[in-house]
Amino acid sequence: MVRNERLDLFARVALNCSRDTTRAYSTSFSLSIRALAPEIRDAVYAVYGFVRLADEVVDSFQGYDQESLFERLKEDTYRAIDDRISTNPILHAFQGAYHAYGIERTHVDQFLRSMEWDLDRTAYDRVGYDTYIVGSAEVVGLMCLKIFVRGDQAEYDRLKPAAVRLGAAFQKVNFLRDLKEDYQTLGRTYFPNVNLDRFDDAAKQGIEADIREDLEEAYKGIVQLPADARFGVYLAYRYYRRLLHRISRLPSARVMDTRVRVPDSQKALLLVSSYTRNRLNLV
Repeated sequence: MVRNERLDLFARVALNCSRDTTRAYSTSFSLSIRALAPEIRDAVYAVYGFVRLADEVVDSFQGYDQESLFERLKEDTYRAIDDRISTNPILHAFQGAYHAYGIERTHVDQFLRSMEWDLDRTAYDRVGYDTYIVGSAEVVGLMCLKIFVRGDQAEYDRLKPAAVRLGAAFQKVNFLRDLKEDYQTLGRTYFPNVNLDRFDDAAKQGIEADIREDLEEAYKGIVQLPADARFGVYLAYRYYRRLLHRISRLPSARVMDTRVRVPDSQKALLLVSSYTRNRLNLV
């Protein structure tokens, strides 16, 4: 009995760690997750914490042996899943969500593969770009979808195409937003057949059109999500639409020179208007 109580305490500490990680790294996703039903909120925090941990190893740990650190993280991730416990709080929280909602192991494999590519790949052709997005974003959306539908496989299969497009859209917007840091600091070029040394408005508009198509298809699935998940996902969708709109108003040279953000005042307005539309069944 004592042992179970202490394990329950550790599980709460682990979830708090994932929650704090989300809030520290992404105010926008924090708002969206808080708009989900309490019953599923912690599991989504757990997924985000895991995703952020891996991303930070490959992006931010310069000056350390990132390859070894990432390999250790991979090993610890699979060990946490297999053993159903980990001394790493973020991995412990993730394995809990993984087992509770039936997240697919292949999605973990694909995610870790894309993150590992960031250690040594600096450019992508079309096939590599599409594969990278599958692992870095689409499968993350599918992990969350498993949580939203409480592991219901039939609902998951029905909503899967839209979830994939939403994850892809989010990632592509992030690529545009982070163009300066990815290219000038990390030396990466994700967009295929785009020369960032000569990045122009035509290339930028082509990328934006592709993202808008993803968002349009994603919306068709958002409106069909369970009610207790719809508001949070809709809020994230509207945030990324607004971010894309702000990027689209800038010339290509400015996008290469700055990191576009949505001001907190606009985030607050999006929260209120999204809540109202959702409550009135106008989503």
